[in-house]
Amino acid sequence: MPEYNIYCDESCHLEHDQQPVMLLGAVWCLKTDLHKYSIAIRELKERYGARGELKWTKVSMSKLQYYLDLVDLFFSSPNLNFRCLVVDDKSKLDHDYFNQGSHDSFYYKMYFYLLRNILSNKNQYYIYLDMKDTKSQRKIDTLRDVLCNNVYDFEQLMVRRIQHIRSYESELLQLSDFLLGAVSYRCRNLKANQAKQTVIQRICDLSGLDLLRNTPPWEEKLNLFFFSPTEVKQ
Repeated sequence: MPEYNIYCDESCHLEHDQQPVMLLGAVWCLKTDLHKYSIAIRELKERYGARGELKWTKVSMSKLQYYLDLVDLFFSSPNLNFRCLVVDDKSKLDHDYFNQGSHDSFYYKMYFYLLRNILSNKNQYYIYLDMKDTKSQRKIDTLRDVLCNNVYDFEQLMVRRIQHIRSYESELLQLSDFLLGAVSYRCRNLKANQAKQTVIQRICDLSGLDLLRNTPPWEEKLNLFFFSPTEVKQ
C-alpha cells in the first residue's frame, strides 16, 4: 500500500489578527520520495547561501533567483503536490452559532476540509502539522478520528500518524510555508515587495492559475479551495 507524507502549515489563522483571510496549506509526496526532495531543497539553499529555514517572509530581491528556482523545483518534481484552503472573509465567522463558540474548533474543521480531498483509503498517510501550541494533541487525535471515520476506516489504517513538528525539522514543511505565503500575499492583494510579486507571477505562469479562485477538485499539483463562511442574520 503506497505511503505518503503530508506537511501542513497555516497563515493568518489567529482569530483577531486583523487579516481578512485565513489559509491552511499542505505539501505532500510519496514517503519514498521524501529524502530526494528534501536533499534538492537543501542543495538549493547551499548553492545560494540561504541560511536557516525557507520562509515566505524572507523573500527579497537579493536572493530572488533562489526563490524562483524553488518554484521551478516544485513544478518539475513529479508527485510533489500542494493544496491550499482559503477562508476568504473571516469577518463573517460566527463561532457561537457554528463552532461551539470556539475558533480552535473551526480551525480543525478547516483542517478536515483541507485534508479530506488529499486522502484515499487505498493509501496510508503520515501527517505533520506545524507546531501551533503544546496543548493540541487531543485535538489532532480527534482530527485523525474524523478523517478515518469519513471513509469508514474505523481501524485507522489510512492515517498512520498525525502529529505536530517544528518547521526547522522538515524542508517540506518549510516549502508549505513558502507556497502558502505566496497564495496569502496574492489573496490579500499586497504589492509592496517586488520580489514576492515576481515569485507569485512565476507560480501563476507555471500553474496556469491566477491563485484567486477554486481549481477543479481533482487537480493535484496545485489545488485551491476557497471557503466562504455563512453570515448569520440576526
